[in-house]
Amino acid sequence: MPAHILTFEDALSAASNYSKVHLVAGNGFSIAFRADIFAYGALFERADFRDAGELGRLAFEALDTRDFEVVMRALRDAAMILSAYRGAGFPLVSELERAVDGLRKVLVATIATHHPDHPNEVSPAQYQACRTFLSHFDSVYTLNYDLLLYWTIMQKDVGPRLKVGDDGFRTPEDGKASYVSWEVENSDRQNVFYLHGALHLFDAGAELQKYTWINTGRRLTDQIREALEASYYPLIVAEGRSDQKKTKIMHSNYLSRAYRSLPKVAGAIFLHGHSLGDNDDHILRLIRLGRTRHLFVSIFGDPDSPPNRHIMARAQSLQDKRRARRVEFYDAASARVWG
Repeated sequence: MPAHILTFEDALSAASNYSKVHLVAGNGFSIAFRADIFAYGALFERADFRDAGELGRLAFEALDTRDFEVVMRALRDAAMILSAYRGAGFPLVSELERAVDGLRKVLVATIATHHPDHPNEVSPAQYQACRTFLSHFDSVYTLNYDLLLYWTIMQKDVGPRLKVGDDGFRTPEDGKASYVSWEVENSDRQNVFYLHGALHLFDAGAELQKYTWINTGRRLTDQIREALEASYYPLIVAEGRSDQKKTKIMHSNYLSRAYRSLPKVAGAIFLHGHSLGDNDDHILRLIRLGRTRHLFVSIFGDPDSPPNRHIMARAQSLQDKRRARRVEFYDAASARVWG
């Protein structure tokens, strides 16, 4: 029998026993806004695979999937196995690695190209619903690349006041830049974390830049698309396997700072819209090792479905009797994130 499923309100009531409540938002957060844009199947339908080459496109057919991460993981594993058999210099190894890099660029470009153009494409009612959802949390960790969270936080005249909003970025000291930048010394009060990067974050070498509308008067999506056309790519972790994601995270001061902060949060964590897949083991490991006492995991649809049974089994493994950590489940739809 599936576990008892709470409503979101019941889960919040149970979480009120803790002084701090945190959110880890998975892809379901964005899919709930528009599945035709943010679901992996939708991204596949819209993607231009020319940068990935024939091998990258055919891999989707061979694996019978539309999930970019599944394909990139399989191609990377194939390259490793072939390298062990034939040597790293074997031509097909390089071709497989180029296909992985190409697919990463295709994924980023597809998300950016088909992302809503303007914050006004989200209605005031949707912003109000999302801000109401976010208002319950003292910090937000997101695994999504898109601008929806950023846009919602910026809508300060709509819905309730939020406890979150500081992503650690500040205007450079000269005040003349068209962007804001992140420095570790400004991150003490940070409570919004892009664990896998985001479309509006660009690694400029000496600093991490965040593109903004307020400093330029130009739409973020236009700035991002111009950067892509100039072959500048956002800081995004789109590797297929968990260990590869962690490697990229640890090579970025910003991402590694966010990553290391997660196990330090205490109280309760809401895991919303997350499949708890193997490709995010690096995140689940931090939660397992962390200080949180109560974990609430969202379930979408039939609790007895195979995907939800998998989520429940994985979530139960995060319980820790030594730390009296509890795991409970709630209905994702009852959170009404976008109304």
